[in-house]
Amino acid sequence: MSSNGRRARGITATVAVAAALTAGPALAPAATAHAPAGTVAAAAGPATTLVFDKNPASPTHSKLSVYEGDELLATYRAGSGTGVKDDCVRAKGWIPNGNWRIKLKDPFYDGRLIKGYAVYLQDMKCSRGTLTRTQMFIHSEMNRDGGQGSTESRRWDGDGDYKSNGCVKLGPTDIKKMFRLLNRIGWPTHLRVVS
Repeated sequence: MSSNGRRARGITATVAVAAALTAGPALAPAATAHAPAGTVAAAAGPATTLVFDKNPASPTHSKLSVYEGDELLATYRAGSGTGVKDDCVRAKGWIPNGNWRIKLKDPFYDGRLIKGYAVYLQDMKCSRGTLTRTQMFIHSEMNRDGGQGSTESRRWDGDGDYKSNGCVKLGPTDIKKMFRLLNRIGWPTHLRVVS
């Protein structure tokens, strides 16, 4: 084989390896939402970004936004915590700033406390590093099938339900809209939390 043929084959192999290395983790498709995150090929269009912007004046009046590239596609009212702005207070403080990897998303999640539409986030240390925040989700209050239940933890009653143990909490209609939008345009691999 000529040196030009070996060089062309080497360039092709290098491009294939680079493409494999730059492919990032993605969420499992809806049909296999319980599976762990896999890999995805290089994106064809602009990246999808999910941003939770904490409102220091009123944590339960924060917002969760979906971007495709630089274009804002949707914004939903969301809350985090019980009103405590210290992200190192377990089960009361709001979610710490940072890039939270999305571990899974599931419209039929069946946890002990959280059910229905849910996005499960990685564990992350709080801002002072004194506590690791675990069991963090984007979720609402509903039954596993997405319907409203009869108990308070399964029924959305209004403003007070934006409070959480630190998770990002949306109204039931909004989390369903967010799932439909992200299923259509593609899920991000992370939730970015800012204040």
